[in-house]
Amino acid sequence: MRKVVEKKIRLSDTEEVKEFVRAAGKCDFDIDVCCNRAVIDAKSILGMMYLGLSKDLTIRYGGKDAGFERTIRKYAIA
Repeated sequence: MRKVVEKKIRLSDTEEVKEFVRAAGKCDFDIDVCCNRAVIDAKSILGMMYLGLSKDLTIRYGGKDAGFERTIRKYAIA
């Protein structure tokens, strides 16, 4: 079983959400996005838009994908 990675990101506009969802969609593993008590599939554009913009989001995933990692680094927060 792979180790679950947890990181914090913030998406500020709809273009950033689209880029994030596209990168997540290319992954062959599940990616959860958590905000308060809501847990959304990162590959769902509607779910991601539902969470809203400019919020601190926690992402959890257990796979490796270089493109997805690059995208996460762009939107990472401390």
